[in-house]
Amino acid sequence: MLRELKQFIMRGNVVDLAVAVVIGTAFAAVVAAFIADIITPLIAAIFGKQDFSNLSFTINKSTFLYGAFINALITFLSVAAAIFFFVVKPINVLQARRAAGAPPESPTTRSCPECLSEIPIAASRCAFCTSEVPAAA
Repeated sequence: MLRELKQFIMRGNVVDLAVAVVIGTAFAAVVAAFIADIITPLIAAIFGKQDFSNLSFTINKSTFLYGAFINALITFLSVAAAIFFFVVKPINVLQARRAAGAPPESPTTRSCPECLSEIPIAASRCAFCTSEVPAAA
């Protein structure tokens, strides 16, 4: 049983997930500090309020705290923008560079001439319509 536990823990995707969680937590702390120390004071300089959590309105003795929602929305949008510009865009650029330098992949499937289904290149008979297919060139 311990051997199986060790195999499970040492599986690549489990280790990758653990690293992603740790890095994600650290990144969230950096983004939260950026929002608290830079973005929120900028909002305060523009709108005159740094904290919107006290904003509310009342209808029929029911209080709606929409200020807390505005704070959460600003935080979410800031985190999403930070992840997009500092993680997603650079990764996309790196993948595009890598794809431009890589040789094109050879196809692994072809179309059946009878039913136009995708079949493996090495197939001699279509799995969908069962017609014989000439050898691939």
